[in-house]
Amino acid sequence: MATTYDFPSDLLAGQEELHQVRAELSALLKRLPWSVAPLDGFSDSNGWRKVERPASPGWTPDEQAEVEKLRQREHELAVFVTTHRFWTDVATPERVDARTRLKHASHRPETG
Repeated sequence: MATTYDFPSDLLAGQEELHQVRAELSALLKRLPWSVAPLDGFSDSNGWRKVERPASPGWTPDEQAEVEKLRQREHELAVFVTTHRFWTDVATPERVDARTRLKHASHRPETG
């Protein structure tokens, strides 16, 4: 029988926000030009596969600030989740399993 863990609500909320921030950052990076700084396009067929990139206008200061804000929040949440006091109560051999289960756990605040 699989072990179940009674994750504290703040840990669940932190993990859920971490998932959300990572998804938002990933979506933003996919929308932005491939280069932060303006660069000419290029084509290189000398490697093991051909690589082509169109010219990049670069990122605007607002775009750079948004990426930095999301990266900073991602870092804060990752530190919060990995150093949460809950982990001191989990036996060392069980921590990998517990962390994996946390990543797939869903935090649903109770409505009253």
